[in-house]
Amino acid sequence: MHIVFLVEELSAEAALLNLVPKILGASASFEIHPYQCKDDLLSKLPQVMRAYAKRLPNDWRIVVLVDEDRSNCKSLKDRLENAAKDAGLITRTMSDKASICSRYQVMNRIAVEELEAWFFGDVSAINQAYPKVPKTLGSRSKYHDPDSIKGGTWEALERVLNSNKRGYFPGGLRKIEAAKTISAFMEPERNNSKSFRVFRDGLREMVRWGR
Repeated sequence: MHIVFLVEELSAEAALLNLVPKILGASASFEIHPYQCKDDLLSKLPQVMRAYAKRLPNDWRIVVLVDEDRSNCKSLKDRLENAAKDAGLITRTMSDKASICSRYQVMNRIAVEELEAWFFGDVSAINQAYPKVPKTLGSRSKYHDPDSIKGGTWEALERVLNSNKRGYFPGGLRKIEAAKTISAFMEPERNNSKSFRVFRDGLREMVRWGR
């Protein structure tokens, strides 16, 4: 199987380049297409889906990954679903309803609320990448549930990396660099971000059903 990932920015690409092989091993090949931002991806998605619908091989699948960004999750998911549906492609959600799970072509996934929540889901990886960050960070109440961190997860990560004279990014968080560095140490099985686990398990299911 070959998987095409459509992501909203380069930091997501940097993370997935490390994470997908850890999740799937050698069971699938993949490529990643980053866009300039979330709005860029969403605006182009209908056209992109129509193009893929004309030439998608039987053993190819498409995964769309976007950040929630404190938007309405249902409305965002509906927008992703409709882009595929209007192009004549079957999504994971549609296949559930129609009981045709082995036939879906597109899986839409949302990082709640942002990709950086997945990093907070594996504090050990943050500590390995940036040793001045304490291993006990995840036990603090405000980081216990990565998907519920208040005030934006990338802002929270920037504060963590710069607070108490850690000073890893004094000029502001370099998101691509941080994503690449932290994801290199992440272990999919120990991540406690629910949205990451949904993403991880969905990929494995996709490959399993596609055999």
